[in-house]
Amino acid sequence: MHRPTSQHTIGPFFPRTFFRAGDNDLTRLTPEAAPTPRGERIRLHGRVTREGGTPCVNAILEAWQADAAGRFRHPADPEAHLADSDFLGWGRAWTDAEGRYEFATVLPGGFLEGNQARAPHIDLVVMASGLMRQLSTTVFFPGFEAANEVDPVLALVPPARRARLVAVADGEAEGLRAFRFDLRLRGLPEDETPFFIE
Repeated sequence: MHRPTSQHTIGPFFPRTFFRAGDNDLTRLTPEAAPTPRGERIRLHGRVTREGGTPCVNAILEAWQADAAGRFRHPADPEAHLADSDFLGWGRAWTDAEGRYEFATVLPGGFLEGNQARAPHIDLVVMASGLMRQLSTTVFFPGFEAANEVDPVLALVPPARRARLVAVADGEAEGLRAFRFDLRLRGLPEDETPFFIE
């Protein structure tokens, strides 16, 4: 007979030296490679906080997205052979002492998933000390209101909370359009980021 055991938080958590320069740059295949010439390069940044606004230090964020034309370099994409061969499409960032993170990427294209239209978006996974499992969410973008309105994933979120999944235009940084997306891991429903169970 097996007895239930207590749950443990996810981990282990790695020191900053575990990450390499360029891990948070989805626009390059390697840190030495030139960025993809296709699409609009952007900066996605924000803060990860806990209830009460406490910074979530040394959290790991992983991003996965389509290229500027809405294609993935992945065998599951029927148009993978047309995907941007200079775009990695996946990256990893970590948070600093203030809970800040940053990704360099391209504005993703929309695509069809089955027979449903997906709005331009970036999928994010968050892993942090104190969490029982990784958290998954999706970042949508302003300027795509019609596509966001019919996106089947965004439609799963109650209307009053959908704005928490739309990044905010945040000027320019180093000549690139910047978007801010803050994540609140726990808090009141109007403050907490909606997460999805996979």
